[in-house]
Amino acid sequence: MVELVIKSKIKDAVKGKRVASDLADALNKKLEEILKRAAERAERNGRGTVMPHDI
Repeated sequence: MVELVIKSKIKDAVKGKRVASDLADALNKKLEEILKRAAERAERNGRGTVMPHDI
Protein backbone atom coordinates (compact mmCIF):
# COMPACT_ATOMS: atom_id res chain seq x y z
CA MET A 1 0.00 0.00 0.00
CA VAL A 2 1.24 3.48 -0.88
CA GLU A 3 1.27 5.93 2.03
CA LEU A 4 -0.83 8.82 0.72
CA VAL A 5 -2.09 10.19 4.03
CA ILE A 6 0.09 12.08 6.50
CA LYS A 7 -1.04 11.01 9.97
CA SER A 8 -0.23 14.34 11.63
CA LYS A 9 -2.40 16.15 9.08
CA ILE A 10 -5.41 14.00 10.02
CA LYS A 11 -5.15 15.34 13.55
CA ASP A 12 -4.89 18.88 12.19
CA ALA A 13 -8.09 18.34 10.19
CA VAL A 14 -10.11 17.08 13.16
CA LYS A 15 -8.78 19.30 15.93
CA GLY A 16 -10.27 18.54 19.29
CA LYS A 17 -11.05 14.92 18.39
CA ARG A 18 -9.07 11.79 19.01
CA VAL A 19 -7.98 9.79 15.98
CA ALA A 20 -8.06 6.00 15.87
CA SER A 21 -4.71 4.41 15.12
CA ASP A 22 -6.06 2.61 12.04
CA LEU A 23 -7.79 5.66 10.50
CA ALA A 24 -4.80 6.54 8.29
CA ASP A 25 -4.75 3.00 6.87
CA ALA A 26 -8.46 3.17 6.07
CA LEU A 27 -8.04 6.57 4.40
CA ASN A 28 -5.08 5.30 2.38
CA LYS A 29 -7.12 2.34 1.16
CA LYS A 30 -10.05 4.55 0.17
CA LEU A 31 -7.77 7.04 -1.64
CA GLU A 32 -6.10 4.23 -3.57
CA GLU A 33 -9.55 3.03 -4.71
CA ILE A 34 -10.56 6.53 -5.77
CA LEU A 35 -7.31 7.09 -7.66
CA LYS A 36 -7.52 3.70 -9.37
CA ARG A 37 -11.05 4.47 -10.62
CA ALA A 38 -9.92 7.93 -11.75
CA ALA A 39 -6.99 6.43 -13.68
CA GLU A 40 -9.31 3.91 -15.33
CA ARG A 41 -11.66 6.73 -16.35
CA ALA A 42 -8.78 8.71 -17.85
CA GLU A 43 -7.69 5.61 -19.77
CA ARG A 44 -11.21 5.02 -21.10
CA ASN A 45 -11.22 8.61 -22.32
CA GLY A 46 -7.91 8.14 -24.14
CA ARG A 47 -5.85 10.26 -21.76
CA GLY A 48 -2.62 9.53 -19.98
CA THR A 49 -3.28 12.28 -17.46
CA VAL A 50 -5.63 11.84 -14.50
CA MET A 51 -7.57 15.06 -14.03
CA PRO A 52 -9.76 16.37 -11.20
CA HIS A 53 -12.95 15.60 -13.10
CA ASP A 54 -11.94 11.92 -13.25
CA ILE A 55 -12.65 11.75 -9.55
